[in-house]
Amino acid sequence: MEKLFHLKENGTNVRTEVVAGLTTFLTMAYIIFLNPEFVGTLNLGTVDNPVPYFIMPNSAVVTGTCIAAAFGTWLVGILSNYPMAQAPGLGLNAVFGYTLCLSFKLPAEAALAAVFLGGVFFILLTVTGARTAIVKSIPTSLKKAISAGIGLFISLIGFSESGIVVQGNGTTVDLAAFSSPKVILALVGLIIITIFVIQQVRGAIFIGMLVTAVIGNVCQFAFNLDMGIKIPESWVPNLDFSMFGRCFLGFGQLFSAPIASVLAVMITLIMVDMFDTIGTLIGAADKAGFLDENGHLPKMEHAMMADALATTAGSIFGTSTVTTYVESTAGIAVGGRTGLTSMVTGLCFALSMFLTPIVGFVPRCATTPVLIIVGIMMCSSLKDIDWGDLEVAVPCFFTVVGMPFFYSITDGMAFGFLSYLIVKAARAKFKEINPLMYIICGLFIVMYVIYGLQDLGILQS
Repeated sequence: MEKLFHLKENGTNVRTEVVAGLTTFLTMAYIIFLNPEFVGTLNLGTVDNPVPYFIMPNSAVVTGTCIAAAFGTWLVGILSNYPMAQAPGLGLNAVFGYTLCLSFKLPAEAALAAVFLGGVFFILLTVTGARTAIVKSIPTSLKKAISAGIGLFISLIGFSESGIVVQGNGTTVDLAAFSSPKVILALVGLIIITIFVIQQVRGAIFIGMLVTAVIGNVCQFAFNLDMGIKIPESWVPNLDFSMFGRCFLGFGQLFSAPIASVLAVMITLIMVDMFDTIGTLIGAADKAGFLDENGHLPKMEHAMMADALATTAGSIFGTSTVTTYVESTAGIAVGGRTGLTSMVTGLCFALSMFLTPIVGFVPRCATTPVLIIVGIMMCSSLKDIDWGDLEVAVPCFFTVVGMPFFYSITDGMAFGFLSYLIVKAARAKFKEINPLMYIICGLFIVMYVIYGLQDLGILQS
């Protein structure tokens, strides 16, 4: 252990690293139960009136999620010796389910092919150093706005699917009447998780979700209230590899889709993952004291390479883009300082593949509150935006509100980036615009032009 992870050099020991690894796992284990709701079967209705939209088997998503998380987390520990953990990103899975599959109508295989290509592209960008250059070309305020916008988008999904927010009588949205047991349970779950988070309980989100699920099970099986809980057909763990390798069958479908859709798919996957990974790495590294005197993270490329390789592997096993989790800071807070923490967390994810029989006992009304709480956490980046400066506020506002209002992460980013160029041009501050921003915005413009030509029938869709 000492030779592999240099424990003494980093002021830690095996016991501390094991505890840190378990702590990190508990704080992010919710993704095992939540990821199927984004890339498995979407609910386009509410908990009372579900409208299922099938993408992939939920059991296959659980298997792929655990494998991708274990593989990515182990890679971070081996390549960088940092106590970071990775898994399919919450927000990136929304891009997969709601943008790629729902909005662009791509089948699962084509969406997985896009994730695979994104992973390969990330590898090339990381090796050449271009990935860091692209991220640096985007103003910090816009990076913060992207994170907050995704948080609002995820929260909107949580409020809508839980039934807490409904379509009003003559209004776009309204508050529910709270006459449904499922909606009440979702509200109770939101209160429980909020209390746990405020009290800084270790694994607050995961534990809160399980407590809510237990209440739901009691209500259904003791009081005969329908909570949407499904009893498994078999108690034998179902290691579902039905989506393994299906990404390679999707390339034809992906590139036969409308050009604008393909362009939007790749821009969204690449941009969101880069900002998410870089921001999380820097934030977690800052808490651990890994940043150098210039605020840079040594061996950042190693950690980003782990993310790129895990994304590629995850697409092969049937899951969405993998990224570093901010919950890694939970393990760091209890003393995790080396890759041994990551090895323990990865092992926990690998063992979690055998949890598939109990996934059905966690009702949707126990997981939707998680989306709201995570959305709140992601909105914390809003405090770093100078809202008093309209030159900063205008593009950030369009980015933040565009994602939930347009119900599209891609369109929110596009409006934010394009308005940034307009604002800078209005102030004749062309020198402040990084040349790469022109390229990114140019791609967005091409995308919308193609959409317009397709709608007019000039270009075949």
